[in-house]
Amino acid sequence: MALPHHVRLVEVGPRDGLQNEQQPISVADKVRLINDLTDAGVCHIEAGSFVSPKWVPQMAGSDEVFAQIKHGAGVTYAALTPNLRGFEGALAAGVKEIAVFAAASESFSQKNINCSIKESLARFEPVMQAAEQNGIRVRGYVSCVLGCPYDGEIAPEQVAWVSKALFDMGCYEISLGDTIGQGTAGATRHLLETVGKEIPRDKLAGHFHDTYGQGLSNIYASLLEGIGVFDSSVAGLGGCPYAKGATGNIASEDVLYLLNGLGIETGIDLNKLAAAGQQICNVLGKTNGSRVARALMAAAG
Repeated sequence: MALPHHVRLVEVGPRDGLQNEQQPISVADKVRLINDLTDAGVCHIEAGSFVSPKWVPQMAGSDEVFAQIKHGAGVTYAALTPNLRGFEGALAAGVKEIAVFAAASESFSQKNINCSIKESLARFEPVMQAAEQNGIRVRGYVSCVLGCPYDGEIAPEQVAWVSKALFDMGCYEISLGDTIGQGTAGATRHLLETVGKEIPRDKLAGHFHDTYGQGLSNIYASLLEGIGVFDSSVAGLGGCPYAKGATGNIASEDVLYLLNGLGIETGIDLNKLAAAGQQICNVLGKTNGSRVARALMAAAG
């Protein structure tokens, strides 16, 4: 299969990345990051999460973030909403797209959200109905698609079932997440071949973690399978909670460098993206997780 001419990168750093940080992050710093990403040409940004601050303290103030960011023309600013209460908060904040999440692993679902996969899907039904009534688009996440820290290997058919359930409920796109980052290119292609029988490939996205250093090869394998949407996190923000000290989200800069090298269009300026990542790393007082960003900074002296 020919590589896609254009790829949409979904930037998850402001939500999936920052929520794992231990130190408090101000609304102003979150707004700065999102505005920097917009200025770099990113067209899809996961900007916050409407969950209880008790459980995810870093996502407190998401309503203020949405009120203060510069809303770029043609840019999607999405929010994670795990339940109807979260959806109502997002709606009040003017959010136009939300995301919901389910797991392909029963054990992960129980340990993460204290219910079975079927129960989690049932919880989304009122959210989906409310979203449809209010003209809000919904994106679906499926976690543990290439392995689970509790159940081990996950059958591709199980991933396909959960993905199709979300798709049939009304999610316009399903993001397949390698939560523990142990997937390989061969396993990724087999997974997409299986899920692709149930859902059109132009409705699928890849969300790869780089725990085992396989993120870019899995993205390339996905490109070969016709996938044209990938989630990534600027500066590699967001660790992997199931592998101590391991990297988590793959860095947006590294993905963009790969895509640029393949002649695939994204509309994103690599240097501006790297600067946005370094800015938030300076705020957090941490080393930039992007190899490409570090190389660019070293070359610049």
